[in-house]
Amino acid sequence: MKILSDNRRARFDYDIKETYVAGLVLSGPEVKSVKQGNVSLTGAYVSVSANAVNLINCHIGPYKYAANVKYDPTVSRKLLLQKKEINQLLGKEKGLTIIPLEIFQGPRGLLKIRIGLGKARKKTDKREYIKKREAQTEIRKFGN
Repeated sequence: MKILSDNRRARFDYDIKETYVAGLVLSGPEVKSVKQGNVSLTGAYVSVSANAVNLINCHIGPYKYAANVKYDPTVSRKLLLQKKEINQLLGKEKGLTIIPLEIFQGPRGLLKIRIGLGKARKKTDKREYIKKREAQTEIRKFGN
């Protein structure tokens, strides 16, 4: 499993409750561009309706060898989830946000996206998270 793009800010800003793995519907040049690392998940989010799941505001830069002149890098892209998983996402409580965590290449070479169901952290929660993280690094550093 090769991670092509990681949304590290999402893990800091949100407390992730559950994660799902979804397929990503892309065109050929977009796949080549993502595999070259020309993708950004900053500011992206996932929209769920009764029959479709879409990735919105994910920036995939144009592939430099493609002939496509009119290309929108932030167009919404469809995600492939099972009907059971879509119903689980629709049935969740209010106040939770679905955010993309990482794009990776699966075992068969297909592009997958890991999305997380998370609750936004407040400023005080972020400070506590930083303190815990620093304490864990000190334990690892001096514990050996």
